[in-house]
Amino acid sequence: QVQLVESGGGLVQPGGSLRLSCAASGSISSIYSMGWYRQAPGKQRELVASIIDGSTTVYKEFVKGRFTISRDNVKNTVYLQMNSLKPEDTAVYYCNGNSRPGGSPWPWGQGTQVTVSA
Repeated sequence: QVQLVESGGGLVQPGGSLRLSCAASGSISSIYSMGWYRQAPGKQRELVASIIDGSTTVYKEFVKGRFTISRDNVKNTVYLQMNSLKPEDTAVYYCNGNSRPGGSPWPWGQGTQVTVSA
């Protein structure tokens, strides 16, 4: 069983920055991809960014140029650097991943709340 622990959220003013971390632990044979997701109140959880094979990054259009995903392969940790934050970025942020292409995602962690407000 893989455990995911997200951290780094908080309250920030519009235009500010936050750096989220997600540590994966437990029965990890390998990591193929990891990604950050978010869920705003009343909305479905959506993918924000992902990193594949530790190097290839993919971003949703609404965060391109503002967010950067990275991964520490030794620590099994994925990061999300969020700059130029907007009120519409307010959500609970979760990470997830899988161990092989097409593999099942791991159990969700508790997430970390990001609130962008003046």
